Amino acid sequence: QVQLVESGGGLVQAGGSLGLSCAASGRTFVYYDMGWYRQAPGKEREAVARSWSGGRTYYADSVKGRFTISRDNAKNTVYLRMNSLKPEDTATYYCKARASISGVDYWGQGTQVTVSS
Repeated sequence: QVQLVESGGGLVQAGGSLGLSCAASGRTFVYYDMGWYRQAPGKEREAVARSWSGGRTYYADSVKGRFTISRDNAKNTVYLRMNSLKPEDTATYYCKARASISGVDYWGQGTQVTVSS
């Protein structure tokens, strides 16, 4: 069982920056594929950025060049740095951990990001 606790959301003006953190419980964080997802009102949840245990990363086209995912395996923490924020980035952001071997997914409780125009 993995518990994820997100932090760092808030209100920011367009063009500003925010950083999100997701701290995971457990001792095998290095074997988990981590990801940040977001869901805006009335829309489906979408993948924003992902970090595989082997080092590969993925970014949605809408955030490429603006968002950066990173992880600190020693601290069991994954981060999302968001620059040049746009009003359309407004959403609840969720952290997800997927066990590389079993494929089981764990979700955080979500943190709200609001970008004002």
